[in-house]
Amino acid sequence: MFVQSMASTPNATFEQTEKEFFERNRPTSFLRRLADESEVASLVAYLASPLAAATKGAAIRCEGGILRTLF
Repeated sequence: MFVQSMASTPNATFEQTEKEFFERNRPTSFLRRLADESEVASLVAYLASPLAAATKGAAIRCEGGILRTLF
């Protein structure tokens, strides 16, 4: 994974590397962690469901607040 390749210590755990990555590179992240596949899948399932009928023309992000702006 690209985050682990950025670790300052070669034998760092994923959790240590992820924490370091967000402290150094993504300090504005709301989650301060990577979104996992079930979180992304939940958003996709919602958007594909009738529950999202009123969601029109919106830019939907599932990245935990890493991006400061979409455009």
